[in-house]
Amino acid sequence: MKKPFSSELVYQLFSLLVIIIIVHAVYVTVIRPTAQVELELQAEQINLDRNFVPKRSVYVLVRDYEQEACFILMLWALVIMGHKAARLFRERGMLELDILHAKEGIKFLPQDMHRLSRQIQSLPSDQQDYLLPRALLTALHRFGSTQNVQDVSSATGTVCESESERLDSELSIIRYTTWAIPSIGFLGTVRGIGDALGQAHKAVEGDIAGVTESLGVAFNSTLIALCISIVLMFVVHQLQRLQERLILDTQNYCNDHLIRHLQAK
Repeated sequence: MKKPFSSELVYQLFSLLVIIIIVHAVYVTVIRPTAQVELELQAEQINLDRNFVPKRSVYVLVRDYEQEACFILMLWALVIMGHKAARLFRERGMLELDILHAKEGIKFLPQDMHRLSRQIQSLPSDQQDYLLPRALLTALHRFGSTQNVQDVSSATGTVCESESERLDSELSIIRYTTWAIPSIGFLGTVRGIGDALGQAHKAVEGDIAGVTESLGVAFNSTLIALCISIVLMFVVHQLQRLQERLILDTQNYCNDHLIRHLQAK
């Protein structure tokens, strides 16, 4: 189990590095220059017409460092979840196969366990690490040693339960990300309000441009962070639903294709 874990860790770190480079490049070359130009145009129009109401620009909404960090974390979480979802779909594809060739009415005896185990072990090496082959092998070995159908059912349930706990624990980094994004947004709020308070003396003198810009930073960062968090939480729940369905469908597969065909001597 160390090799898959290590490869997944390398994948996560590499994807994070790539996302940081790409997002920062987009911000430096497109978003911040465009936002600066739009802010300057709005300032000129306000100076010409005091009744002018500037339109909200997407570039201005997302131009600050807090929003950049939120987008980096969002894309990283989506890449991780996409990787996990792809593996789940591959595992679900195995549920469409009749690995044991269990036809209706056939019975598996204890002496058949070795032959059935070899059928599973003949699968490609990457598929043997999937939940279904592991659950089937555990069931076959348990029946071969105990010849007790109830023990087989308990063994497959234990394998599926441990896999459910493992999948749930692997979502911890994604849950942390969904928590960190609103927190980063609130940091932007604190920074913006702090800057606005630092320019309060200018507002008293009649120059509210600096205070308005700082308050814009505060509210924009919170708005973007909360919107990203809502999207991420939806995707996380969909991924959890796929994981739960895989566990339940694997248990049903073991019951339908193996356990109900077992017969002790």
